[in-house]
Amino acid sequence: CGIYNDAAPIVQMQEDFSTIQKAMIKIKELSLQQDATSMNQLTRWIITKEDHASKIQKVVSEYFLTQRIKAKTEGSDYNTYVKQTTTLHQILVSAMKCKQTVDSEHVNKGLHQIETFIDLYFDKHGKDHIKQMSES
Repeated sequence: CGIYNDAAPIVQMQEDFSTIQKAMIKIKELSLQQDATSMNQLTRWIITKEDHASKIQKVVSEYFLTQRIKAKTEGSDYNTYVKQTTTLHQILVSAMKCKQTVDSEHVNKGLHQIETFIDLYFDKHGKDHIKQMSES
């Protein structure tokens, strides 16, 4: 795959969204409790949710947008560039909304946007590599 293994950060972002989903479920469950242990665990799940959303934002911003997506100015390459950057922006917004809420719809949107980005960015070999990594 060369110097960069673009499949790995994609799989990591998918796992981050899955962890956020689990955290949201736990936050909702624990928020119904009033004991100190539950409140402590609630705080820990909130921190986990925030950390994983921040990881997604970091990968999108510092890896894909600054290192991997190259600016284009015309033609079909430009249209692909616009679609890729727009989709990455939508992933950033979904991650931000995951920080702000416990609405799992933002997780679903983020995962859907990752799938859209995969279709825009990867060739068949790259898609196969993501699938293999996800299954292992």
